[in-house]
Amino acid sequence: MRLTWLDIRTTTAKEAVLEEAVHQRLDGVVSDKLEELQQLPPTVKKILFPQGKKLPKDLGGADVVIVDPREHGSPAELAAVHPGVDFGRFVEIIDADSLEEACDSARTERWSLLLFRDPTKIPLEIVIAAAAQATGSLITIAQDAEEAEIIFGVLEHGSDGVMMAPAAVGDATALKQAAVVHTPALDLVELTVRATEHVGMGERACVDTCSYFREDEGILVGSHSKGMILCVSETHPLPYMPTRPFRVNAGAIHSYTLSRDGRTHYLSELKSGSKVMAVDVKGQTRLVTVGRVKIESRPLISIDAVSEDGRSVNLILQDDWHVRVLGPGGAVLNSTELRPGDRVLGYLPSEDRHVGYPINEFCVER
Repeated sequence: MRLTWLDIRTTTAKEAVLEEAVHQRLDGVVSDKLEELQQLPPTVKKILFPQGKKLPKDLGGADVVIVDPREHGSPAELAAVHPGVDFGRFVEIIDADSLEEACDSARTERWSLLLFRDPTKIPLEIVIAAAAQATGSLITIAQDAEEAEIIFGVLEHGSDGVMMAPAAVGDATALKQAAVVHTPALDLVELTVRATEHVGMGERACVDTCSYFREDEGILVGSHSKGMILCVSETHPLPYMPTRPFRVNAGAIHSYTLSRDGRTHYLSELKSGSKVMAVDVKGQTRLVTVGRVKIESRPLISIDAVSEDGRSVNLILQDDWHVRVLGPGGAVLNSTELRPGDRVLGYLPSEDRHVGYPINEFCVER
């Protein structure tokens, strides 16, 4: 679970920001005033962080208290005086000594709140590695939601949580979105090929991503928003050319593919930095980043397939043997060798589309 803490200590529009934080189900709100925390519902963790201030004698109402040992004493000493209160340590990392202090905190404390003064994420990588076997939680301070997303991805594991001070209403929502990485599994179906046809010249797009694809993984592509076929990456060996495990020869530029939040994009819209959904033969998904899209004129082949319940699916690909799709069990099928009766894997979204967003409306695609 990626934790999201909102720091309201310097926020001006606190009432609106707190309402947003509760609505977005952020994990915690951070304040240096106990009275601000007491108004929060029990669904939000109440975190007291009296940086530069004395620690109150009565800590009732706080779920977690973050202390600076130089100002307040060590978490262990304070826990002995305040039984039942969860303490954590604040560390500002500015040099090798403070980095070692952060590593020690990560290994020993229940909560470690870390502020890295330099823009590099190498010190955070070191702390994450040092805490690999620890049971405590690392919370890293971010300046904005964009940095929060980066922090969540450091060393693939990322920080356990991010604390961010909102500059305006809407920042709590952005922080929550930065923490969400789950992409839902898809219910793939088997489609039966009805016909293939050579349809002449056109532009096709190779989607080159910044990730390695697995052998049973590709992206879903289709001519219509309600039917797509799973196109495999160039992970499998081919004659005359090296493998390119980051690439999917995806199809004609008008085609749809899936991206974030169930939205579709035309292949022609993709560019460096775009997100597309990688999908394996079991329907497991993940978002990958597009590094480049190569659009070139090539001969094209049209593949028509149908689902068991009669829904039609079309895919137009580069007309070449080395362009492949995936079939049941991860079978790799050369597109130009597909024949009526062959089975391929596909996906049948139920919604129509408006500028890529799913919407229930009357729409006919042919």
